[in-house]
Amino acid sequence: MELRDYLRVLHRNWIIVVALTILGGAGAYGWSLLQTPTYQAGTQLYVSVRSDAAGASELVQGTSFARQAVVSFVDVVDSALVLDRVINDLDLDVSAQQLAQTVQAVSPTDSVIISIDVSNTDAEMAASIANSIGANFADVVVNQLEKPEGDAISLVRVETIEPALVPTSPSSPRIPINVVLGVVLGLALGLGIAILRSILDTRIHSLHDIEAATAAPVLGGIALDPDAKKRPLIVHADPRNPRAESFRSLRTNLQFIDVDGETRSFVVSSAGPGEGKSTTTANLAIALAETGARVALVDGDLRLPRVADYM
Repeated sequence: MELRDYLRVLHRNWIIVVALTILGGAGAYGWSLLQTPTYQAGTQLYVSVRSDAAGASELVQGTSFARQAVVSFVDVVDSALVLDRVINDLDLDVSAQQLAQTVQAVSPTDSVIISIDVSNTDAEMAASIANSIGANFADVVVNQLEKPEGDAISLVRVETIEPALVPTSPSSPRIPINVVLGVVLGLALGLGIAILRSILDTRIHSLHDIEAATAAPVLGGIALDPDAKKRPLIVHADPRNPRAESFRSLRTNLQFIDVDGETRSFVVSSAGPGEGKSTTTANLAIALAETGARVALVDGDLRLPRVADYM
């Protein structure tokens, strides 16, 4: 299929495409309204190593150690060791596994910053959980996981550089984005159905379909006229009518089919009854007679002959 074929398919099925596009956007909007709003609050922590403590005399070595340690510390954020403390602090009625599903901790490559995001249906609770996770994570890392033996001070320091604030708008559902996605999906579905209908439809709808179905040339096209039965001999009744000109064009094309031959006979037929055989034949005969030719018109329809009535 070429570009013009796709444009033709769209023109023929534009109602389906537009309807599914609108339904896709409306469905996405309605689905978004039914969703429970979720708020997201985030906090950022800075991990460092004391450069003036024993075992870390150079700042570069301390920073390099911190970057390597952060990769492991990210997995500690949503561990039960930290979340159990958060649950106790805030008196939450959830398990550590359930709370972990609402927590996301990430750290950019070669960075000592850990970003913690918490999702909750309550905006204030989301901020409280994020701040509690940051505080408890710092305590677990400094005073438990990285605590030296004896009374030595931990080399690792974890400080909050961006506390979580109460979000003013929900993070989901994102209605504009959902509507756009719904529109795109509806449009894609409409286009798919339109193309599928075009592929499965073997009927003849237009001149293009005729040209695609056969290698025989198209000699002419006569526009459909609902009032053709009232004035069947349009070439004689209204010579200036566009349909009359169509019959004259057909006459001219027939005359040039076999210029050097002696073709003098033509058979007009159709795939089914009532498709205009008699009307076409009678008007073509009149158009040929207008050129001064001697024309013999024979009605070969033995079931429902019409030529005699038209004449």
